[in-house]
Order: sequence, then structure tokens, then C-alpha cells
Amino acid sequence: MQRGYAPFLYFVAVLGLEAAMQKECRIIEALQNKLTYQQRLQYMKHYFPINYTMNVQFEEVLRVANITRLRDQSVGELSLRYLWLSVNSQVLLKIWAVLPEKHPSWEYTRDLCYLFEQLTEEYENYNQGNMDANVWDVVEQLVSSDAGSSRKAVYPKALLDNCVKVMLMLYSESCK
Repeated sequence: MQRGYAPFLYFVAVLGLEAAMQKECRIIEALQNKLTYQQRLQYMKHYFPINYTMNVQFEEVLRVANITRLRDQSVGELSLRYLWLSVNSQVLLKIWAVLPEKHPSWEYTRDLCYLFEQLTEEYENYNQGNMDANVWDVVEQLVSSDAGSSRKAVYPKALLDNCVKVMLMLYSESCK
């Protein structure tokens, strides 16, 4: 009798994973539509003062090279996506925090924060036990806003450019 349930349970599990991935891909597609080059240029460069930079933690500058290095260390794809989500959620909150409510980029940044919040809900069951140690250390450092962490002055547009490049790298295969 139990043998008959195994294929059924497997089928239900696969359907559940597929549905979750479809929702994640819809959010990623919405992010891609919101993070076009023209919008990043307009909202994160043209609407900011000339040469405006933000001081962020060194770990908040997440580049494709960082992801490649972590992949070479056999860090799982889900851990890399969680790292990308954590880093860029923090970055967007910092950008949004410096904008007055009447700033032309305020609503754009708020919309991005909302999309990242939706994506975070998809990952809410993901915890330390499922995450690679390298990734967990970085996420902990970001969340604690460690004052001992080195800081770096970065343009807001550059932060979102990195966000888009890493997003395309992590999701291009699973969300076509």
C-alpha cells in the first residue's frame, strides 16, 4: 500500500516545486522589466547629484566575479540566490533611505523594494541549516551591519548594475 503512495507524493512534490519556481520567475521577470538600463540610468544617475556615491559595506558590492568564485568553491545555487537577494535587499533599503519622499527616484526604489520583499517571501523557509557557511557569514555580516567591516564609496547606479548582472547570471537558466 505504501508503494502506491510514493509516486503520488513525488508527483505532488514536483508540482509544488514547479509552482514555487514559476512564482519566483514571475518576480524575476518583473525585476528585469523594472531594472532596464534606461531606468537605472534615469533613476540612479540622472536624478542624483553629479558624482553622488554611497558608503556601503564591502560585501554589498556583489559582482559576477564573486559569484563565479563561490561557484568554484562548490557553493549551491540556492545559497547564491539567497546571497544575491540579501545583499541587494540591503542595498535598495540604503538607497531608499537617502531619498526624500518627493525625490523622482523615491517611487521607483520603493517599487524595487516591494519586488525584493515578494522574493524574500519565497525564500522565507530557507535557513542557516540549508545555507553554505561562506554565504551565511556574509549574510550575517550584512544583517548585523558590522561596524568593523570595510566601507566603499559606490555610485547607486553601479550597485544596481551589479544587481542586474548577477541576477541574469543566477536566473537565466531556470527562468527563461
